[in-house]
Amino acid sequence: MDEKKAAPTPPPLAAPATAPAPSSGGEEPDARAEFIRSRYTKYEYRIPMRDGARLFTAVYVPNDATASRKYPFLMMRTPYSVAPYGADRYSKRFFTEGFEKEGFIFVLQDVRGRYMSEGEFVNVRPHLDKKGPKDIDESTDTYDTLEWLTKNVAGNNGRAGMLGVSYPGFYASAGAIDGHPSLKAVSPQAPIGDWFRGDDMHRHGAFNLQLGFHFFASFDKPRPKPKEDSEDDWDGFDYGTPDAYRFFLSAGPLSEAEAKHFKGERPFFREIVAHPNYDAFWQARNILPHLRNIKAAMLVVGGFFDTEDLYGPLATYRAIEAQNPGAKNSLVMGPWKHGGWYHGKGDKLGDAEFGFQTSIVFQDLELAFFKHHLKDGPDPDLAEAFVFEVGANRFRRFDAWPPREAKKGRLYLQGSGALSFEPPKNAEAESDEYVSDPDKPVPYTQEMANNWSSSYMAEDQRFASRRPDVIEYRSEPLERDVTLAGPLEAELWVSTTGTDADWVVKLIDENPGKMPGFTKEDRWAGKKDRGGQQTLVRGEPFRGRFRESYEAPKPFVPGEPTKVKFAVNDVFHTFKRGHRIVIQVQSTWFPFIDRNPQKFVPNIFEAKPGDFTKATHRVYRSQAMPSALEVTILPALTE
Repeated sequence: MDEKKAAPTPPPLAAPATAPAPSSGGEEPDARAEFIRSRYTKYEYRIPMRDGARLFTAVYVPNDATASRKYPFLMMRTPYSVAPYGADRYSKRFFTEGFEKEGFIFVLQDVRGRYMSEGEFVNVRPHLDKKGPKDIDESTDTYDTLEWLTKNVAGNNGRAGMLGVSYPGFYASAGAIDGHPSLKAVSPQAPIGDWFRGDDMHRHGAFNLQLGFHFFASFDKPRPKPKEDSEDDWDGFDYGTPDAYRFFLSAGPLSEAEAKHFKGERPFFREIVAHPNYDAFWQARNILPHLRNIKAAMLVVGGFFDTEDLYGPLATYRAIEAQNPGAKNSLVMGPWKHGGWYHGKGDKLGDAEFGFQTSIVFQDLELAFFKHHLKDGPDPDLAEAFVFEVGANRFRRFDAWPPREAKKGRLYLQGSGALSFEPPKNAEAESDEYVSDPDKPVPYTQEMANNWSSSYMAEDQRFASRRPDVIEYRSEPLERDVTLAGPLEAELWVSTTGTDADWVVKLIDENPGKMPGFTKEDRWAGKKDRGGQQTLVRGEPFRGRFRESYEAPKPFVPGEPTKVKFAVNDVFHTFKRGHRIVIQVQSTWFPFIDRNPQKFVPNIFEAKPGDFTKATHRVYRSQAMPSALEVTILPALTE
């Protein structure tokens, strides 16, 4: 093949096959790249699937592999290219340096219909109940690949592992279903679970505008036949401004934006617009009910600050637990952004600091997991759940997630902006109100960038608390540490003068107004005074029309108090003594979430400019209509 430039790094959702190489300044040699080239031999294959399609697969075999010294496969399947192509052109990275030195047969495969693989690409391809010998899905493509590899690649020990981050994490999950007998260990990392309920494209049916638009501007380009990656694959979209808030506000409703900017050339973006509800199209792309007949040991990994796939790993772990009795299934959750356990030290993010390099801890654990199952290495003694406690800044081991000893509690919204674990005492229907204007939506971040923020989930929220369309409830300063460990659930009693509305609930950790021990010398040294800082712990939007059913949206009756109840992703966070627990409620979170016109229309993506209208929203708080956030409280270690 002709020489060409190295593949450009995709945006964060497109987690690369391997960690990106550090800059060498154009002078110093890349030691890891040289090590791989000197210790591995690269082969390229087009592996036939049961329906005749051939999938392009790059295989890197240790040079000392022989009949007496055999290695296991470690495979990743990706829609993001296994470049560089050509047997003489080598990848510079395989996951972590520890894997490279330990020695595996690394297998990288372009999934069906992407880059150099044949066949049709289908986004989050539905899992099939097979009715014929040529029925295919991602599970069968994985099975057929391993069947071919174990029979045709010399020097393998008959065992295989599989891993991947983000979209490749979805393929790892799918590959474990009805897995090949050689498949002994699988690690879905930030895997897609359900693109409508919680991952990437939607949050409870509310569309992730900035991510969906930016990602599909590149990823959704038609590829009618196999082709290598090229420089323009990830050129993205020319916004004409670094101000995403301003761009998307001026872009108008999605009914106009798709035709105006993509000109009908992004087929999956058109599918999103055509399927605003949880219909058969989206239901078929929910892999969670199909995570059955899993025989491999599973290591499910996620980050508590993952802006894209936090729902996926938590839901994947739970689905495997429920549907595979006796399965070896462990969960690791760290203080990471999307893929942050590979890309970065994991010692801080946004306005949160974690005290040490948490990524290294995981990387050692991950290597031990695969060594044990693929090479008879020592048992790593994995906990059922190995989870990072933000605030206390430590990893902890549990025999279940959420922890068995955790108890349910409720944080109730009270009068005068108070927040308490005690239910409201007022019998009358008191409420707080705000005017929500789709033309002036609340920003979700102060960052100025076209690509979606990777750190907003740990950002100081004082910028939002100062807006009149955000209502805030604060606890008294805590007399002792309070640790929340597990899922949250918002239950709001609300009304609106419109016929539709979104509801965003944010859980926040507020530092004391004056930080103890902070001096003027600290300020002179450039340290940050965190006094009064409101660090986001968790935020979740809900599209109110789906309060009774994701499949059948329903308008609000203007002025009628209505209960809106929705799940919020898990946390493991300790609010320290002297801090306050804060809840903010709002109805826009832009441009992370697209604007709700606040006038009910059958397809919200087809709303016209005239459908967007101001509305007054009320949040009720009384004995009869208590608005609260249900939390899972872990007793302190000293209790």
